[in-house]
Amino acid sequence: MAAFFDMGGYGGFVWPAYAIVAFVMVGLWTMSRRFQRTSSDELAALNPRTRRRQQEPNDET
Repeated sequence: MAAFFDMGGYGGFVWPAYAIVAFVMVGLWTMSRRFQRTSSDELAALNPRTRRRQQEPNDET
């Protein structure tokens, strides 16, 4: 098992590279989710049907 993690002497370069890539991928995923939420909110605000429901209360009393 130690030979696998050592990777022929290159483990000191390979494992930090994997860690950096994993960190970047998690960061990209987080940013994408945040952008998707804000874009969905902006789209909902621009939708005329949604805006009409929010602006005009139901006055059928």
